[in-house]
Amino acid sequence: MIDAPEQTDAAALSPTRQWIALAALTLPVLLISMDGTILGFAVPRLSESLRPTSSQLLWIIDVYSFVLAGLLVTMGNLGDRIGRRRLLVWGAGAFGVASVLAAVSTSSAMLIGSRAALGVAGATLLPSTLSLIRNVFPDHRKRQTAIAVWAAMFSVGSAVGPLLGGVLLERFWWGSVFLVGVPVALVLVVMTPRVVPESKDPDPGPFDLGSAALSIATMLPAVYGIKKLAEHGVAVDAFVALAFGTVAGIAFVRRQQRSESPMIDVTLFRLPRFRTAISGNLIACFGFAGSLFFITQYLQLVVGLSPVRAGLQLLPAIVVSITSSLRSPWLARRFGAFAVIATGLTIGGSGFVALSQLRVDSSLVLVTVAVMLINAGFSMAMTVAVDGIIASVPAAKAGAGASVSETANELGFALGTALLGSIMTVIYRHEFAGLIGVDAATIREARETLGAAERAAERIGGPGGEALRALAHESFMDGITIASAVAAVLVFIAASRAAVTARADLRARRAATLVGDG
Repeated sequence: MIDAPEQTDAAALSPTRQWIALAALTLPVLLISMDGTILGFAVPRLSESLRPTSSQLLWIIDVYSFVLAGLLVTMGNLGDRIGRRRLLVWGAGAFGVASVLAAVSTSSAMLIGSRAALGVAGATLLPSTLSLIRNVFPDHRKRQTAIAVWAAMFSVGSAVGPLLGGVLLERFWWGSVFLVGVPVALVLVVMTPRVVPESKDPDPGPFDLGSAALSIATMLPAVYGIKKLAEHGVAVDAFVALAFGTVAGIAFVRRQQRSESPMIDVTLFRLPRFRTAISGNLIACFGFAGSLFFITQYLQLVVGLSPVRAGLQLLPAIVVSITSSLRSPWLARRFGAFAVIATGLTIGGSGFVALSQLRVDSSLVLVTVAVMLINAGFSMAMTVAVDGIIASVPAAKAGAGASVSETANELGFALGTALLGSIMTVIYRHEFAGLIGVDAATIREARETLGAAERAAERIGGPGGEALRALAHESFMDGITIASAVAAVLVFIAASRAAVTARADLRARRAATLVGDG
């Protein structure tokens, strides 16, 4: 089937208008990255105020990504039909409202619900930005640079978020951190219609509600099952969820194969290059999220840094991440995209190896170097992988293609927190077999989270409190060691697969050069 030409006003944009449009399209990235990192730094204060269980704390952190991942494919296709700019503006407004609800939450359940609402709104933002970039920058070289800037904004938001959040946390209640995104959302609502051209698929076909339902039924149960297995071990409901998600996934793929207007062109997954780009994107986001979950708590609860000081400690890593994102298109043109993905994943995996050596009394230099390696490596891999995914789909299907990329992103973020965070929680709890001089009820409380252990130690005071605090810190560090080692193994496996694709890509490029010379 021949794709209809893209319906867009972007074709006549001057270079200046293109870059102004890009400035607007990076605002959602800034909004979402600030939201994610600020929440990480707010965990200690949030835990003290709402007293969530360890399971509730993980849901507070990752329910956003779960809901978002489940809706991305649907929202990407919806944007192709009703207009990507329109969906972006609606989503930005909804994100602002959900942020206010999260800020005023009075219970863990209310915060989980507000975070889920943020996930629904967030599902409209990132696919819209990427698909609009795909059409604002039809030239591949310019698009590479634009996506590098787009990816670098994740790092900018990650840097700005903790600093703003730290200032707010030291002066106001924990919920104030969610209000940081409200002004950004308002600017996005006002600015986007004025500087970003609308685009949509001119011949999208009917909206497939069945496929939309199957995509959600695939993602949510699958991620829930993985989370339950990682946190609680063998559990019947986890296997039921995984089985349900698998069956729904098979039905979704078959429906796409039969459809004349599929939500996702599943034949793309037969291409090794496309599969490598998707997996590279997913594992890079997996590493980002997992490391942030560890480090924010370590710096504040174990080392004892204030939120602002902890944010400043991570600033060198953020600078490295921005630089790495902006340089990756040049590296990809010179050495090949998959060589850059393989190298980036290897560097990021080395950062997890460094994290696995972290101890309670380790120098902050080790933490800084480890996070710099993680940020630099995964920024390289993610930037190049996103461009490869977006470039592989026709412009008219840009929303659907962007949703595939963002599904990998958010699934990676969700699994990074859920899997690595759950491994760390299991190890942490295992260490609390008992402690002389501390009653069983207090031990049960302290086993929930490191923040709960700090509160219990403060309440007990004296030698018993110090012993409880020391045990909690040592157990937490053991959890980081094991989880970081698991992450390093997974990242190195993905890097080796990318290296195989890189070698095949290099041979193909050399063969094409010889044919051209002939």
